[in-house]
Amino acid sequence: MTSGRRDSWNVLVIGGGHAGLEAAWAAAKSARVALLIGNPATVGRMPCNPAVGGPGKSQLVFEIQALGGLMGRLADDTAIHTRVLNASKGPAVQSLRVQNERDAYAQRAQDVILGHSEIDILRGEAADLESDGRGGWWVITTDGRRFHARSVVIAAGTFMRAVTWYGRQSRPEGRQGEPPARFLSAPLARAGHTLKRYKTGTPPRVRADSVRFSDLLEIPADPHPRGFTGRPGPRASESPTWQTHTTPTTHALIQANLHESPMYAGDIEGLGPRYCPSIEDKVVRFAHHDRHLLFVEPDGIQTSEVYLQGFSSSLPPHLQDGLVRTLPGFEQAVIQRYAYAVEYDVVESTELTLNMESRRLPGVFTAGQINGTSGYEEAAAQGLVAGVAAARRAEGLEEVTFPRESSYLGVLLDELVFKGSQEPYRMMTSRVEHRLLVRQDNADERLTPYAVQLGLVGEQQAAAVTAKYARVAAATRQLETQRAQGQTGDAWLRRPEFSLEDVEALGIQVDGLTAEEREALQIRVKYAGYIERTERQLRAEAHAQGLSLEGVDYSRVAALSNEARETLARLQPQTVAQAGRISGVRHADISALLVHLKEQRVSRET
Repeated sequence: MTSGRRDSWNVLVIGGGHAGLEAAWAAAKSARVALLIGNPATVGRMPCNPAVGGPGKSQLVFEIQALGGLMGRLADDTAIHTRVLNASKGPAVQSLRVQNERDAYAQRAQDVILGHSEIDILRGEAADLESDGRGGWWVITTDGRRFHARSVVIAAGTFMRAVTWYGRQSRPEGRQGEPPARFLSAPLARAGHTLKRYKTGTPPRVRADSVRFSDLLEIPADPHPRGFTGRPGPRASESPTWQTHTTPTTHALIQANLHESPMYAGDIEGLGPRYCPSIEDKVVRFAHHDRHLLFVEPDGIQTSEVYLQGFSSSLPPHLQDGLVRTLPGFEQAVIQRYAYAVEYDVVESTELTLNMESRRLPGVFTAGQINGTSGYEEAAAQGLVAGVAAARRAEGLEEVTFPRESSYLGVLLDELVFKGSQEPYRMMTSRVEHRLLVRQDNADERLTPYAVQLGLVGEQQAAAVTAKYARVAAATRQLETQRAQGQTGDAWLRRPEFSLEDVEALGIQVDGLTAEEREALQIRVKYAGYIERTERQLRAEAHAQGLSLEGVDYSRVAALSNEARETLARLQPQTVAQAGRISGVRHADISALLVHLKEQRVSRET
């Protein structure tokens, strides 16, 4: 770690969470980097659930891995439970989820980042930003030190003017026991950025030896673990997770004490996540449900704590004790760390470029929850983009972008910049129009060649990806040229009830493939028709983006949602591309517009 050897860098990153880690790691591939943090021991912490991946999120992590990022590697190294979610569904929505050993993940991140020869570690709290008048920036700390950089990445997470809530009592904190970033909001607001208040929360941590696990539903890990790097960690199937649920007693206790919730009492002004609500919010919004499922997940192999996923709360500690003990298996539970809510400042993401650069402060980039997102994976993805862009700007190189059509990462950036968020944004597979083309299994094929151009991965990794898909292509030809019972191997494999193993049982040979390559082969052959149709649709949509909407009467467009009909009539976009970037206008609405335009053209021609 450093200190006073330098006072100027190409890129200076503020914050050591998941966004800051990826930003520093990516920028250091080609630039001199400084990482400004308050306490190195907090680098890489997982303050919420110690898990990586899940629907929509694992696709981001596979893309980060393909682009030379860190998160997939750290997750695999410290995995204790892995499962492929939606395994019975199609490949477009299958998602890997990896439960991690919390302390080991942070330690592994610290080993990688704090020992990096091209990343200098600076300890302190950022207080202000000041232009150097030449396109660069001074970062000024609370103790008066001044650090210069050509580009700055702010990855402040949930810390900007942050306040934690335990019932109706609050204190200035960025997360439990850590001070907030008190001053960073001011230079952003002074430059004209719109700041909003968001909130999120965590569940209580319960002593593992106080839980009766025999009363819980055990969820085993997959017997053949998967990994983001292709090399699952040594303990990837070592621990199960469990499931419990709320009871009518839980719900009655919450309803009787809503006045002690800072959210329902009106103390919290920040907007919370719709897709990961507090337990109070679930009970109120879904009053017709008599139970809500909860997942009990370990913090590690030797841990003394378990994490109650789905039970985040801002109710006071004395109520949390009683609430947790209403859950099956938790009748004698002892809480080691109480749940809390955290309220913090976020930047209006529509004021950024697609590279996460401020339109108000050129050369200053923001990444992670500061941009209104939720989750480690979304933060890490933004950090990688901001780190690459900041380094390229510092070196005078042209900007690069990640298209929406070819990556989850592109969808994330596009939606943040063009649609913004009214609540903490969470990536989901449903947000991705062409998800059959941008699956988790082909992230390396899609993005590793791009990563080579950007200098993010070496020739060895690129060559391995090229060789992998060459073997898959050769195996595809093998299936096409071998026959059994009068049909080719690929024809057999396209049958819904047939797997690759079934085809091989007919005597058709496929040689020398790894498990990953076998999966890639099966998807390519079995879904070939769907993939080809989606590619044709994508090409047609690319042509259609420039079509004019002048004179369209949206009240006469069949199949438009009511929200889209009202929004389009009010904003009157000039082209289909502009319509697609309006919040509330979904892909199905764009399809309806295209059908309408085609019908109009046919009507005029006849």
